Amino acid sequence: MTVNRRTFVQGTTAAATLVLAKLAFAADTIKIGYVSPQTGPLAPFGEADKWVIDQMKTVFKDGLTIGGKKYEVQIILKDSQSSPNRAGEVASDLVLKDKVALMLTAGTPETANPVSDVCELNEVPCISSVVPWQPWFFGRKGDPAKGFAFTYHMFWGLEDVIANYTNGWKSVATNKKVGGLFPNDGDGNAWGDKELGFPKPLAAMGYTLTDPGRFQNGTQDFSAQIAAFKKDGVEIVTGVVIPPDAKTFLTQAAQQGFKPKVITLGKALLFPGAIEALGEQGYGLSTEVWWSPSHPFTSSLTKQSAKALAEAYEATAKKQWTQPIGFAHALFEVAADALKRSKGVSAKDVRDAVVATNLATVVGPVKWGGAGPFKNVSKTPLVLGQWHKGAKYKVELSIVNNEAAKNIPTSSALKLL
Repeated sequence: MTVNRRTFVQGTTAAATLVLAKLAFAADTIKIGYVSPQTGPLAPFGEADKWVIDQMKTVFKDGLTIGGKKYEVQIILKDSQSSPNRAGEVASDLVLKDKVALMLTAGTPETANPVSDVCELNEVPCISSVVPWQPWFFGRKGDPAKGFAFTYHMFWGLEDVIANYTNGWKSVATNKKVGGLFPNDGDGNAWGDKELGFPKPLAAMGYTLTDPGRFQNGTQDFSAQIAAFKKDGVEIVTGVVIPPDAKTFLTQAAQQGFKPKVITLGKALLFPGAIEALGEQGYGLSTEVWWSPSHPFTSSLTKQSAKALAEAYEATAKKQWTQPIGFAHALFEVAADALKRSKGVSAKDVRDAVVATNLATVVGPVKWGGAGPFKNVSKTPLVLGQWHKGAKYKVELSIVNNEAAKNIPTSSALKLL
């Protein structure tokens, strides 16, 4: 077959046009980065993220109109591996190589803080969650007078977790002697901080706190802590530990004859899998509840109630609902709302739209610049829950105290172990 010059030119022009069209289409893609712990000891915090992102791919299948122009939406999920260093590395890749227009991150200070720091440094808008605001703000050396320019946070604070724990403890009979398990990490150092954490408010309420000092995550021996708690007649144990450490502590406490009346722990007792792993030791343990199927909120994106969202997860993921589902979903609600309102896709435009957020989400209202302690923090509600033997699942979580958020219904009262 002979190709004349005219046919060749027409063919190459058509091919070039196709390439240019593809490039133009590629340029019309807006990228959202998402960093969470998919592996490592904090993996339960990221367990539902892939499911939520699959849901969002359906929600965004027709793209988003931003500043009058249509964009395809690409979500890029990166695993922090439960490591602050790794979190910072993957965030840098998302910012510098993938050129994300907006970053989302969740799952303890070990992930959210380094990701937020990378975004602040590179002036990329970032919305974070699932870290009490004090370890997020002060852990990043935030200045209350200035705040941050590009990083915004939505979650509750230590004042809320302290209020919920003590509201529960006041409802049962104890000697008000509390033992604290505060590890040497972002959460542990904040919760155990003499000014910002548990010690000051507990003392003001007449509780005596025994704090044996910081320990490393993954410790295999809690004998020193148990001995200190026994010596001081501790009847309430609290703190913020990773799931493996809770199991080690509870097993050794039982072996060493330490039987407190109440055990209320943050982080470790949030997830049904962690409670199941404890067997009968898991029944009666209490923890904070940031989101549940009984929360009276609805998604602005899918119009699902909290209950419907949890049921959809259980039906398709074939797993029991877990608290981070609501916040992973709500991060995308806020992201979509901000992008739709943004004047364009520049970092400043997107940041300004994030700042102006005033949205009813599946975790409650989100609004910066007035709804929280600082301009970068929007607070969400918190209640107290307790695990018990389940009907549908091996273990189930009931809300047992709602004094701090009356619109979230309780289903029973806190019971002693």
